[in-house]
This record gives sequence, structure tokens and C-alpha cells, in this order.
Amino acid sequence: MKSRTLLSQLVTDAIELTRAHGLGQAPEAKAVVRQALTNDSFQLLTLTRIRERCRRFHVPVVNHLLRRAQTMVYGIEIGNDVELGEGVYFVHPIGIVIGGNAKVGNRVRFMGNNTVGTAKENGYPTIEDDVTVGAGARILGPIRVGKGAVIGANSVVVRDVPAGAVVTGIPGVARMPGAAAGAQKGG
Repeated sequence: MKSRTLLSQLVTDAIELTRAHGLGQAPEAKAVVRQALTNDSFQLLTLTRIRERCRRFHVPVVNHLLRRAQTMVYGIEIGNDVELGEGVYFVHPIGIVIGGNAKVGNRVRFMGNNTVGTAKENGYPTIEDDVTVGAGARILGPIRVGKGAVIGANSVVVRDVPAGAVVTGIPGVARMPGAAAGAQKGG
């Protein structure tokens, strides 16, 4: 992740959240300010960015207190080594757990009650940009979820997902939109 000032990162997060809400590629300043003031996702990203700075500058007590505040107030657990991209959108943050050293791309949308982690302590997922993670979905292990993929509600993903695929089921099966029923790939 690029080294930027906290303010620069937060401005970018607010712009990307506004885009994630479908308010345009070049959103108006009023829409960006509204997102920054009223969106729980922005507040969570702010806490996460401050926690990142505390770890970078070796201020562990503040990081720990902010992590607890995130969990108590928003019901979300974001691990210390998680990398969150710009404008990550937590539609319903309650019950979301992102652990270990998972990497989450820009404008990823979490619908709620999601787990991004490991099942066997063998590594953590990488989720690329513009992915939607449906309510209750689990993404487990050292896998990659490709750009623009959609993970269906309550799916359990334990294999790589191609860009643009739609994953459903337990275990998740990836399908390309418009592909014939026989052209499936495990997800």
C-alpha cells in the first residue's frame, strides 16, 4: 500500500465510497462530504487508517483501544495485518471478520456477517477491486477473488475465483455470466 498522509487517504476513501454508492466517477464535493459525515463505512475506514498509523509509529495501546472500539460500536473485527483498499464499503458491518493478513481491494462491498480468513492456518485471501461479498459469505484460505466477482449470499469460497465470476453454493461454484451451464469452475 502506498505511503500517504492520513488526510489524503481519508479524502480518497470518501471519494471511493461515493463512487461505490453509484454516485458517479467524478462525484460532486457535496456527495463526498455527505458520505464522510454519515456513512458508517467511512467511520470504520477512519478508525482503521488511524490504527494503521499507530502500528507504523509503534503506538500499540491506541491501536488496541481503537480495535476494541471498532468491535464494540460496529460489531466488526479487522485484524492488525489486514490491508484494506480505498473505499471499502461495509453495507452492514455487524458480524464481519477480516483476519490475518488478508488483502481487500478498492471499492469491495461487504453485505454483512462475512468472514474473510483461514480455516486451516494456511494463509489468507486476496480480494481484488470491485468485488461484492454477499451476506453471510465466507472466503477462506490462501485464494484470490478476481476483480468484479460477486460472491453470493451464504457461499463458502475455498478456491480461486476468476475476475467477473459469480459464486454460489457450499462449497462455492464460480460461473461466468452468460456462460453455458456446462462451463463451470469450482470456487
